[in-house]
Amino acid sequence: MTEVAEVELPKKSIFREYAEAILIALLLALFIRTFVVQAFKIPSGSMIPTLMVGDHILVSKFIYGIKNPFTGSVLVPVKLPERNDIVVFKFPLNPSQDFIKRVIGLPGDRVEMIEKKLLVNGEPIAEDPGVYLDERIFSSDIQPRDNFGPIIVPEHSLFVMGDNRDNSHDSRFWKFVDIKAVKGKAFVIYWSWDHDVFFPRWKRIGKIVH
Repeated sequence: MTEVAEVELPKKSIFREYAEAILIALLLALFIRTFVVQAFKIPSGSMIPTLMVGDHILVSKFIYGIKNPFTGSVLVPVKLPERNDIVVFKFPLNPSQDFIKRVIGLPGDRVEMIEKKLLVNGEPIAEDPGVYLDERIFSSDIQPRDNFGPIIVPEHSLFVMGDNRDNSHDSRFWKFVDIKAVKGKAFVIYWSWDHDVFFPRWKRIGKIVH
């Protein structure tokens, strides 16, 4: 019987093993951040009381489909944003900046505001009673915060607003968001820090965003 000689393969060095593990971890993290989920921090009060300054949220990036990270075009469609979704998107006037707002108007919707009363297709959209309201009402000649429209949301576009309507820079001022600019939908607060008291908001951690 002929004996088969065993060939001993050279062992990888510890350095190479660590390097490969780190590379795989980085590639996996990049894949997750690009296509699955991404973390964002809330820097302003435009979404109060839904989102507070200092909230850290997770955003689902695949819920509206898998996108080309360079062009924003949808490679694998899933569904389109829906009214009341809270979305993160590239700010139309500065695409390097991310904004977060609530979807108010979908393509074809008729949106208007009459003395602070928001109407979509003629139906009033109530404001959260916990929001602080500025009693002043500005005419559309001064600014579109309290009076604007009616306008029709174009195809492939969204009309978005902050929940804190009196203190939000949104579609009333710069019109529409291209659906391709939407990065994803906010779904949970994973951390919240109150900068006024330098302490975590424990009750907000794990809260579902809607």
